[in-house]
Amino acid sequence: MPIDNGNLALKGLDDLFSTEENRQEEQREQVQQIPIDALHPFTNHPFKVLDDEAMTRTVESIAQYGVLAPLIARPRPDGDGYEIISGHRRQYAAKLAGLDTLPVIVRQMSDDAAVILMVDSNLQREHILPSERAFAYKMKLEALKNQGARSDLTSTQLVSKLRSNEQLGAENNQSRETVRRFIRLTNLVPELLDMVDEKKIAFNPAVDLSYLDESQQRDFLEAMNDTQNAPSLSQAQRLKRLAQEGHFSYDVAFAVMGEEKKDELDKVVIKNDTLRKYFPRSYTPKQMEDTIIKLLEQWQRKQQRQNER
Repeated sequence: MPIDNGNLALKGLDDLFSTEENRQEEQREQVQQIPIDALHPFTNHPFKVLDDEAMTRTVESIAQYGVLAPLIARPRPDGDGYEIISGHRRQYAAKLAGLDTLPVIVRQMSDDAAVILMVDSNLQREHILPSERAFAYKMKLEALKNQGARSDLTSTQLVSKLRSNEQLGAENNQSRETVRRFIRLTNLVPELLDMVDEKKIAFNPAVDLSYLDESQQRDFLEAMNDTQNAPSLSQAQRLKRLAQEGHFSYDVAFAVMGEEKKDELDKVVIKNDTLRKYFPRSYTPKQMEDTIIKLLEQWQRKQQRQNER
């Protein structure tokens, strides 16, 4: 049977490329033990690493069992260690637990691919602050745009082509408009954005406040502190409109924030910290409420008896 040297040569070439690809794939995905100090945070990483109860549990778990899921990192351009793509919390917890090295999968990745993987791996977390989601969406949207996806955050006109913010919203079970509104939060000054994270300012009013420029936001922040009032949606919308019309000032913001809100006329709010000092620590909010109602009933009966005398 004749031998086709041309086919053999092609087959050998295919085998060579296949072997080289496999070798590179195996090398890229191989878990390595990397010194913990050689691992550096992702540039402009939007997700906060907090010393909270969840971190305490993570530290205890790592101290007992080690890091079970390897981090993902890429070599830094200057050759000085590695940039963490996924695993910032694990690295921080491992430091607290006293580990010297961590299991890491090292990958060569472009900036845009690294951003997308970094955001996607963190958006799977159960608890994400509004500021984290806002900056993560912004970073991923820019990366998608760089990769060639169409991005249009200003037009509300419907088009057939899938825009990158539509793609981003679909991946996170949110609409294009919701993605756009989250990204608006990145225009807030840090103090106001912190208040959104702390639930001192609701999401929807915060979006409208993001249309104020930095100077106007700081005037608003001062007015908010001076009146001790959080903005309602209608107040934030009015302030946005006044700013767009050129009528915004600290005095205007103070006047708007000093108004009584309609829902506040019908309710009395007592802070939990104020009530707690009068009750045993074991009392639930329901037990506290029941006790307050009983005491008010007793006070009412006493007032009625005094009026009857």
